[in-house]
Amino acid sequence: MFNRTISWLFIAFIGVTCAILYFVALAIWLVTVLFDRRLVILHWFTCLWGSLYIWVMPAWSVTVSGREKIPRKGSRVIVSNHQSQLDILVCFTLFFHYKWVSKIEMFKVPFIGWNMTLNRYIRLRRGDKESILQMLADAEKALNQGSSVFFFPEGTRSWDGQVKAFKPGAFHLAKKLKKPILPIAINGTTHALPKKSMNFHGWHKIQVTILDEIPYAEFADLSDEQTAEMVRARIIPHVKEHKV
Repeated sequence: MFNRTISWLFIAFIGVTCAILYFVALAIWLVTVLFDRRLVILHWFTCLWGSLYIWVMPAWSVTVSGREKIPRKGSRVIVSNHQSQLDILVCFTLFFHYKWVSKIEMFKVPFIGWNMTLNRYIRLRRGDKESILQMLADAEKALNQGSSVFFFPEGTRSWDGQVKAFKPGAFHLAKKLKKPILPIAINGTTHALPKKSMNFHGWHKIQVTILDEIPYAEFADLSDEQTAEMVRARIIPHVKEHKV
């Protein structure tokens, strides 16, 4: 009963604040869209918005290591393992500029999805070939305009926290545009907010590890699938479910 009460209070807090913060985001968009071509200011506000839900939940203790490895200039393909819907909020606490690749259903969520549209985050309908091709075209455009693009290459959340096989799309894009790849490992969100659950699940320590960026030269001669497996192999040692 206690856990369910915490969950409902937290969901209510999200609902009220989203309704307010969306209109702040809309105002920022109206003021900045003409001179902020990449919508950097709006994305930073969105990082603040997403981080708010991490900060107000004391049961979620987030630690980031390797923050100094985040490049501040240029665009790159960012890839991470995906354990929970909570991963998105956790990665907002990194506070650097990128465009999310997200399933199209998220864009239909009131306020949150509308803000994703304002940010020009990238839509994907899973399993739809035309949508995948459009996603890759949109991601290529963002990268060429100087925005990094953030992928969860597993395609969906892991049930048990173990890193599933990576789909090749993100790595195809990195090779095509000769962009570096920035791997990120996430730990601890699997049980904090399990897949298909919105209940409170107690106290959890969440760890985000920024790994060394992989320059294009390291995968220039690899296939998309080989590049995907190389990056997955670098993330896996930092995921606790693979250490058991």
